[in-house]
Amino acid sequence: MVNRGVAGLRLTVRGAGPVVGPPAGSRRAAMAAVSLALALVAAGCTSEPEEPQVAPTVTVPAVVVAAKAAPPQPVVPVVWPLTGQPTAEVAARPALAIKIENSSQSRPQTGLEHADIVWEEVVEGGITRFVAVYHSQVPAAVEPVRSVRPMDPAIVAPMRPILAYSGAQQQYIDAVGAAGIQSVIMDLGHAGFRRDRSRRAPHNVIGDPAAFWAQADGARAVPPPAQFAYGRAAGKSTAATVGGPGGRLDVTMSRAHRSLWEWDGTAYVRSEGSRASVSTSGARHAATNLVLLSVEVVNTPFRDPSGAPVPETQLIGSGEGVVAALGKSVPVLWSKAALDAPIVLTLADGTPVKLEQGNTWVELVPRGSGSWAIS
Repeated sequence: MVNRGVAGLRLTVRGAGPVVGPPAGSRRAAMAAVSLALALVAAGCTSEPEEPQVAPTVTVPAVVVAAKAAPPQPVVPVVWPLTGQPTAEVAARPALAIKIENSSQSRPQTGLEHADIVWEEVVEGGITRFVAVYHSQVPAAVEPVRSVRPMDPAIVAPMRPILAYSGAQQQYIDAVGAAGIQSVIMDLGHAGFRRDRSRRAPHNVIGDPAAFWAQADGARAVPPPAQFAYGRAAGKSTAATVGGPGGRLDVTMSRAHRSLWEWDGTAYVRSEGSRASVSTSGARHAATNLVLLSVEVVNTPFRDPSGAPVPETQLIGSGEGVVAALGKSVPVLWSKAALDAPIVLTLADGTPVKLEQGNTWVELVPRGSGSWAIS
């Protein structure tokens, strides 16, 4: 066997025989050379250990995740609660309801044109009276102020107002107080009433709204809640968007009284029968919205000084009606769940009804004896 070593050195090894080679001295030198060569070979075959490979440090920039912004709050316009009309600020005063007469001897009235909402109701003898509700405007005077009636708590209780009137039978005064309404009463000597010497009593009581508001108790230093829903802009009322003809509304309240409303391109102007209804200022009584409600009217066990039974309009319940605005009208359903709950107006499918921004007159039309015609 031949083994090639280092630097061309040849070694011959024969099995089972003596090793034949150069002389002893030379053998020793050769053996030393072989040992040295083997050492060098071993040294060549053994390398220094490598330095461990260390992975380079990589700096990953932090990922900045912006917080998800909350959706912007919707802008809710500031409006007068009883008209829906925009305003810079709503006065921190309660609603003020005043009972106003509507017999032929009481006309023309004063201050009725400044009311946010006017309710017309049938009283004894088939004549009507008004519950005029003020909040956005402060008239200098209202005339003629008359007495309260049994349906008035149901009309005004949802507003938690002051109710000013000349007087009433004690059971009606008690009912007003039980409904959470503050009474200001002429017959009890409360401030704000005086007589008009140019008219005959009892059609001559003048009310001072500023004086009435000045008597508000501590629980009434806040605006009233809205009584109806309103469109956000002109022409967005339900009647205007889906209504039919509604330029003329002829309303029979009783055999003794008829109210006529005609759209003049700006508002519905009012007539008492065939005569224009006007204020002492000369202003025509007018409404942006008309709400006609078919209501049940019953006679109470009580009678007025003439002996006529005192009727009561029953408002807790439901029925049919009509809402008119901008010369159009739409049939509606109305409901009132409780004494202090507002009247809710809907279409037949349950869609809420919205009024035009502006003042409203509500006609409480007796079922059976009352009616309306629209053209």
